[in-house]
Amino acid sequence: MEFFNSALGKNITFVRPAYFIISGFIGMPNIKYYYVFLFLIYLVSVLGNTAVMTVIILDHNLRTPKYVAVFNLAFVDLISSSALVPKVLDIFLFNHHHIPYDDCLTFLFFCYTCLSMQSLNLVALSYDRLVAIIFPLHYQVMVTHRFMFTLIGSFWLFVITNTLVAVGLLTRLSFCKSVVINSYFCDHGPIYRLGCNDVTPSRAVGGLLPILILWLPLIFILASYCYIAYALSKISTVQERVKAFKTCSGHLSLVAIYFLPTIFVYVFGGTIHPNARIINLSLTAVIPPMFNPIIYVFQTQEIKESLKKLFKIKGQSRVAVKHF
Repeated sequence: MEFFNSALGKNITFVRPAYFIISGFIGMPNIKYYYVFLFLIYLVSVLGNTAVMTVIILDHNLRTPKYVAVFNLAFVDLISSSALVPKVLDIFLFNHHHIPYDDCLTFLFFCYTCLSMQSLNLVALSYDRLVAIIFPLHYQVMVTHRFMFTLIGSFWLFVITNTLVAVGLLTRLSFCKSVVINSYFCDHGPIYRLGCNDVTPSRAVGGLLPILILWLPLIFILASYCYIAYALSKISTVQERVKAFKTCSGHLSLVAIYFLPTIFVYVFGGTIHPNARIINLSLTAVIPPMFNPIIYVFQTQEIKESLKKLFKIKGQSRVAVKHF
């Protein structure tokens, strides 16, 4: 991080705390019940996303470009939940509110990287649906394994770079006021606001990241579905429209679950009680990873058929072993 620190000059004395204090849920009534709720959400997320990843690996019919993006989304959801929920429970359930400086920035890096990747992964799935419906005859040429791997890899590089810049700018801040972070995890905004030197670069990044990670992906997704809706309106029969729309229903559900709560917090977060805002922020981070695998299992015919085949094979194997 010397690159970021050199911009301050050689005569600047840093005040870097040994630790930060996460204040998040402190003082909220009956908050231990919420911790149990978070643990149950985490358990469902781990089981569901692991199941989706396993099905895609075992079923050769699901090794298509689309399911490269689905697998990556399940992987990101699994990592995101595992990076956030256990640490949050450790902090608040076992009263480990003091988190070392370096550990806090590492915690921030993994959380922001995974949350950002969830958004961009929905863009990849949106593009897949757009090409499948608008250019069905060219789908095999336009959406290949190589293209999808390149797209997903580019998104990973993009979000990792953005998060590294955000974390790097935090390392140039001097913390001489307070070390109490008013959030449920090592959040970028609450951290840079504690700085007592120039926080302008961090504030600028804090304003730019939502545009790059939230608003631009949402605009692309909405524009793609407007185009899809226009194309479907040209289809002669209602049955064909419904059939085409069903292929998008799972992805639309994922988009709604991820973006609507997040936008609500960003737009109305300043008007609600700070405790309610913290609860809402935590829910927007943990709810999508729980619902994503459930939606894909129940709304995607290929995965349902794959699960049926796997359970049928497993059942037949048990019968054969028992008979033997």
